[in-house]
Parts: sequence; structure tokens; C-alpha cells
Amino acid sequence: MNSVLVLSLLGVYFVVLISISVITGRRADNESFFLGNRRSPWAVVAIGMVGASLSGVTFVSVPGYVTSVGFTYMQMVAGFFVGYIVIAHVLLPLYYKMRLTSIYTYLEERFGQSSYRSGAILFQASKVVGASARLYLMTVVLQIALFNELRVSFEVTAMVLVLLIWLYTFRGGIKTIIWTDALQTILFLVAVVVTIYHIGHQLGADGKTLVRYVTESEFFKIFEFKDWRSPQHFVKQFLSGIFITIVMTGLDQDMMQKNLSCRSLKEAKRNMLSYGFAFIPVNLLFLTLGTLLVIFMRHQGIAMPDRADDIYPVIATGGYLPLSVGVLFILGLMSAAMSSADSALTSLTTSFTVDILRIDGFNTSRAKKIRMIIHLGFALLVGLVIIIFGAIGQDSIIDTVYTLAGYTYGPLLGLYAFGLFTRRKVRDGIVPWLAILAPVITGIIDFNSQEWLGFVLGYEKLMLNGAIVFAGLWMFSTAES
Repeated sequence: MNSVLVLSLLGVYFVVLISISVITGRRADNESFFLGNRRSPWAVVAIGMVGASLSGVTFVSVPGYVTSVGFTYMQMVAGFFVGYIVIAHVLLPLYYKMRLTSIYTYLEERFGQSSYRSGAILFQASKVVGASARLYLMTVVLQIALFNELRVSFEVTAMVLVLLIWLYTFRGGIKTIIWTDALQTILFLVAVVVTIYHIGHQLGADGKTLVRYVTESEFFKIFEFKDWRSPQHFVKQFLSGIFITIVMTGLDQDMMQKNLSCRSLKEAKRNMLSYGFAFIPVNLLFLTLGTLLVIFMRHQGIAMPDRADDIYPVIATGGYLPLSVGVLFILGLMSAAMSSADSALTSLTTSFTVDILRIDGFNTSRAKKIRMIIHLGFALLVGLVIIIFGAIGQDSIIDTVYTLAGYTYGPLLGLYAFGLFTRRKVRDGIVPWLAILAPVITGIIDFNSQEWLGFVLGYEKLMLNGAIVFAGLWMFSTAES
């Protein structure tokens, strides 16, 4: 694509975001930044949460992911929806009853100070890596489409992007993000629909023919029941989907912070269930796009790229489809990546200032100054981790994100499950050690799973990790007197 066009798109896009930030950030204080004064419209929050959950990972990785797992990913998506139901009826009532700003405050009341800080630190480590992985995809594409030609290094591109995100979020936080995320979600869904339309046009196929192409392809296999050793087996995928959703949404300050900004528990539940249901057709749309991209490449004689994540970028920006597809792809990628990265920075800032620094005891002006410094610090840290991802390289970022979640969110799953479903009293000081030991044990089992168990562990590592923490908590606990 023309570098001037891409640069212009970037400029206009960020002008719009910063304008929204200025409007929504007027007279914003810490309460506005953390919870939007608890006045967020649930429907706007729901639309934005779709974008924040999908992110640049789904936008780029899922269409390529179909080449390795086909439509079996929908088994996990079905589990996602069950997870959203659990969050709406179990976790949200608890958070609203306690009127939490940080959801990890629950751990302090249930277990103690060490558990509280352990939970917050686990979240912060998970979110920094996850947000960086998502932004890494966008950085790579923009580097290819624009900045290589301008001789700007990958490292500079990464840092500029995160600082631009910081620029439109440091004022209003959640109060700004619920609106920018809603806009960004709409933009990247439009990009996918337009791409599918133009692929159909190039192939001379109407809607019914495109559906037939997809359903008759080798990728259109939704269920795997026969091979229980396969990571794609239905039970593994479905259960993994449930628990991934519970931990990556229900036990994630980033996603819950938006829900806690709604006006009431009733509206928060409505937001969670509608957003969870929308996940099913949206992911189906992305897998359909991936299948059609492969069919289009075969039809046109285009060589498959080395990395699955490059399939969509190559077709959208390589001149194979009309310029409008490339334009919308760049806008869609920016929207998808930004909608997760902006809220990630806000939630990281919230968790660190509330959970670690405990700024609720500071005066208003000092607390606001500290919050702004922490916000900038996390932006720079995310930029650094993106650079590390660039040095390492990875074929499919979505697989990396879910794999890392199994190790970092697993202890949180065990902590919350133990706290909610038992009344036993835990030795608080043992929790940080369990949070370290459980992922190590999981990693050892994972590394040797083929030899010991006869199959390779998939995303069920999350459940194993949580179960180890739960068992450890039980061992070092006593019955409530």
C-alpha cells in the first residue's frame, strides 16, 4: 500500500481518538478514570467489550488459525458462552455487592494481604504479556505496510504506538475507553464483512456460493469426538473455553473494570450476556474469512506465507483486492489492537495504584499525579515487551496468548474457586509460594506429557494449574471454626 495513504489513515484515526478523549476526559478524576463514575451505558460497554476481547489477535490470527485447527475453534467458543453465564451469575453479583474498584480486593477480604497482592501481580504480569502480544501483531503489519519503506525501525514503531495509546487514555481512562472501544469494534467488523464481500466478487460467487465453498472445504470440521489425545477434542476445547473465559474475563481487572462502570448489577449482567452471545457469530465470521482467504489464494495461485498470521495481511495489502479492502484492513487492525491495548493500560494502572500502592489513602492531587506516572510507566513497559516479541518471533500469536494464560491465570482460578466454594481458612503466607509452584509443576507435566500421558496437553493446562493451587490451598488450610 502507498505509504502516504497509510500514514494519513494513522493520522486521521488518532485525531479522532484524541478528540473523543478530550471530550470525555473533561474534569476527569480518579473515579472517572477507574470506573467512569459508574454511569456507563451497558449497550456501549457491550459493543466495546467485543472488540477488547477479540483484539488484533483475533483480527489477524483467527483467520490464519483456521489452517491448523479448522472450525474446531468453535468448540472453545461454545465454552466461552457458558463461561460468560457463570461470570454474570456468580462473579458480577459478588463484585457489585462489595462495590469493588479492583476485583482483587476480594482476595484480601477472603484470604489476606499476601493473597491480595499475589492476585494483583499475577494479573499485571499476564496483562502486560497479553497486551504486548496483541499490539505486536499490529506493529508487524504497520512495519511492513509503512515504516520499513520510511526506514523507521521496528523498535521505534512499537514505542510510538504505545505512546499514542497513552496519549488518548491518560485523561479519562474507562470513561473514554468505553466510547473509543465501541467505535473500534464497529470499524474492524466492517473491515471483515467488506473483505468477504470483495473475495466473493473476485471469485464470482454470491452469498450462497460462498457458504457452500466454506462448508465443503477441508477446514469445515467443527467437532472432534474420536481422538481424545487430540488437543482439539470436544471435551478439552469446551471445558478450556469455559475456564479461559472465567479467568481471562471474570478474573481479569481489564474486562471487569468495564462491567463495574455500568449503572447497576442488572445492567452489568445484561452487558455480559449480550456480549457473550455476540461472540459466537463474530468468531464464526472470522473463521469464515480465514477459509475464504485460503480458497482465494488457491484460486489466484498465490503462495501461502510462511506464517499463518500473515495470510490476511498479505491478501488485504498486497494489491489482490480493491484498495478499499487494504484501507479497511489497516483501520480494522488498528481498531482491534487499540481496543484491547487501551483498556489494558488503564486496568494495569488501576490495579497497580489501587492494589499495590493503595493510593486511596493519598490526597486527591497526589493520587492523580501518581496514577499518571504509573500509566506512562506501563505504556513504556508494554513497548519494551513488544520489542522482545519482535526479537523472538511467533507463528500464531493467538496460540501464544492462550498458552501463557494457562500459566499466569491458573493460580487466580484456583484462588477464586477455593474462596467462593469453600469456607476454609487459608494460611495467607503460603499463597505466593503456591502461585509460583503451581505453574512450575504444570510446566514440568506439560513438557513430559507425551511421554507420561501419551498425549500433548493443550489449553487444559489452565485447569491443571488451577487444580494444583486449589489442592495446595486445601492442604494448608483449616476448617472454619
